[in-house]
Amino acid sequence: MNITPKITKTGNSAGVILPKAVLAHLGDEVGETLTLVVTPRGIELSVGDPDFDEQMAVAREVMARRKRALRELAK
Repeated sequence: MNITPKITKTGNSAGVILPKAVLAHLGDEVGETLTLVVTPRGIELSVGDPDFDEQMAVAREVMARRKRALRELAK
């Protein structure tokens, strides 16, 4: 699949319109969250993982509560 989407202006931001074929390949729908990762070869776009998002929320909470301990461990 070789698709060249165009960057469009959306308010003060920019957006990319994904064709139906790309959404079907991702297995996602309009309004869902995607994950964008910068890699050495470019950008990887994938469907968000709810389990990972939940784990990251818990990790951020623990890091916020234990900030001083983590700072000491980092020395």
